[in-house]
Amino acid sequence: MHKVIFGQHDAATLRQFENCLQTGNVVGGALCADGHYGYSQPVGGVIVYDGQISPSGVGYDIACGNKAVKTNLHYEDIKDDLPKIMDELKRKILFGISRTNPNPVDHELFDDDDWEVFKRIGKKVHDELKALARSQLGTTGSGNHYVDILIDKKTEEVWVGNHFGSRGFGHKTATGFLNLAKGRDFLAGNIQEPMEQPPTLLDIDSELGDMYYRAMKLAGRYAYAGRDYVIDLVLDVLGAEATFEVHNHHNYAWKETHFGKEYIVVRKGATPAAPGQLGFVGGSMADISVILEGVDSEKSRNAFYSTVHGAGRIMSRTKAAGKLNWRTGKRTGGVISREQMMKAVKRYGVELRGGGTDESPFVYRKLKEVLKAHEGTIRVLHELKPVGVLMAGD
Repeated sequence: MHKVIFGQHDAATLRQFENCLQTGNVVGGALCADGHYGYSQPVGGVIVYDGQISPSGVGYDIACGNKAVKTNLHYEDIKDDLPKIMDELKRKILFGISRTNPNPVDHELFDDDDWEVFKRIGKKVHDELKALARSQLGTTGSGNHYVDILIDKKTEEVWVGNHFGSRGFGHKTATGFLNLAKGRDFLAGNIQEPMEQPPTLLDIDSELGDMYYRAMKLAGRYAYAGRDYVIDLVLDVLGAEATFEVHNHHNYAWKETHFGKEYIVVRKGATPAAPGQLGFVGGSMADISVILEGVDSEKSRNAFYSTVHGAGRIMSRTKAAGKLNWRTGKRTGGVISREQMMKAVKRYGVELRGGGTDESPFVYRKLKEVLKAHEGTIRVLHELKPVGVLMAGD
């Protein structure tokens, strides 16, 4: 079995990774340096199957990923107007769970043949999920999802980046197929299950496995469309053009050839990094982001050409921000204050809009540290400093 572990991890994350390696037709895996405990498969975990696919491994935010574009602007062009630019972006870009777009986007993917998968499950399923997808295209999520304006540290060229996935459509798709795999109705809802459980596996050649694979790919195209829409919106506000782009998923399953045979590579919070393949990886709101490319080496081959998707969380949301009282809208018991967060962000030179203390710089590793653990498997091409960060509110 080909296996590699990058960086240092707690016992629960390592145990979860080893449990995944022992379940199903596994041929190998990798645990990236930004890894942490997750649902069934650790975030930052890569598990490779012979003829199987794992809906729990891909997870609920199918095709969550990153897009970055280099623009024709330089920092000098936007520096003085940055607060005004961020205010306008906050007005125009919609964040949050269940958020819908008041100006629905017409897109060719709504005529995609793979919607037939949901018709086979049932008309109600098809109509409900397509309506949800239509209503949310062009909106972004909550939590660690963001839209950034960044500056190349060498050239001061302006970049725009974002991070989010397939929204409620992806979540309901994941939930539905996990329900079907366990003998429940697709629309049974999100049944609360323990984080620590074996991966849910489907044979890729089975009817259900093929249906999930097609539905996952549709959610992937939907996520690409959403990130494209939001990047274009930012470019419009900036009055800029994109001159170069990098776009990738990091919660997904790919059919790839490794060691002379085709396998299913399930990456949860891990970026594909084949030799020459580009990736955009973001840090925290007060840390660098990078454009990187994969390189060929024994270690990268054993990692199935996979690398980090971010800096990696080291503090839980509840510990950082405390518990939320839904009646009052106030949090109590958090170890990170809003004042601490804003001081750190201001010191780094970032115009922040939104963002809770559960996403503050203190809850993440430093990106350079996790990238260092992957030396010999990737090459950093551009180091980008955020100057404007937009996220969901607390």
